[in-house]
Amino acid sequence: MKDIKRWLPGAVVSLVLIAVILYVVDLDEVLGAVRNANYTLLAIGTLLGFIWLAIRAIVWRTLLRNRAAYLDVFFTVGEGYLLNNFLPFRLGEIGRAFLLSRKSSLQFMEILPTIVIERATDLGFSAAILLLSIPFVAGSEQAGRLGVTVGIVILIGFVILYLLARYNQWALDLFHTWSARWPALQRIGGNFLESFFLGLGVLKDGWLFVRFLFWMTVNWTLAIVSYYLIIRAFFPQAQLIWGMFGLGVGAFGNAIPALPGAVGTLEGAFGGAARLLAGPGSESTALAFALMVRFYNYLNSGLIGGIGLLREGQTLSGIYEQLKKLRLKAGEENVS
Repeated sequence: MKDIKRWLPGAVVSLVLIAVILYVVDLDEVLGAVRNANYTLLAIGTLLGFIWLAIRAIVWRTLLRNRAAYLDVFFTVGEGYLLNNFLPFRLGEIGRAFLLSRKSSLQFMEILPTIVIERATDLGFSAAILLLSIPFVAGSEQAGRLGVTVGIVILIGFVILYLLARYNQWALDLFHTWSARWPALQRIGGNFLESFFLGLGVLKDGWLFVRFLFWMTVNWTLAIVSYYLIIRAFFPQAQLIWGMFGLGVGAFGNAIPALPGAVGTLEGAFGGAARLLAGPGSESTALAFALMVRFYNYLNSGLIGGIGLLREGQTLSGIYEQLKKLRLKAGEENVS
């Protein structure tokens, strides 16, 4: 019952968006747009997607201070995106911390902060890209305000994370003082925070953080080019700024609660951005573009993540059960 309450709002959002999309588009025109797309550009964009995953593994491994083998990190990245596409509650983020902890010397709680930092930086980049593209896109003022708001929140979040990393002993002492009445909470929470702060230590290493930002910039630049090629396959008049705007809007749309794989919200975000760029009458072609983005995501994560799961003898259902047991165990320890 508790799980139903958690996924129900996202399911409602997805179903409402799907209903709206189906109401405004012509499915025959959508199929026609898919048939008439430039498949050379789509092939190049898809190839760049695999290169993007390879660089994303470098991004994450940099945050991990190269303490895990590259191939393990690479396949775990793919597994994480695969889990997000098919399992509820965005378990891919927790899942890749769990999976990498099983094939490296890193502890789960050392890995988790690096994912928090990576995802926060992703939101910061998406906000910056969206803001840069706003002046070139008419009718996008609301998106611009959203980008500014998210950018400010992310900046505040990074400041808080840095302060926690810089003054972790003070934070630990404060926690131990506050939790003295509850020995079990003090023991479990103390171990949790010590590992978490160890993972946050990357924020205190200036040169390492610069390298992380460099690879993250390369990664997002490649994503812009890839999405530009995909949108141009459907809209020959598309410019590079279309890829920036679509990627920025899509990143925020992907963060909205929805069914696994951002069903409905991904199509609404990418399709809506393409419709705004291309103008009235382009709804069906915009949806065709959004569906191709979904196929692109499933192909990349499915192939790399699937190979990763096979080489480790894992299945999606098996990992889901392990993650549920992990969450249940954590809850039981907190109660005790």
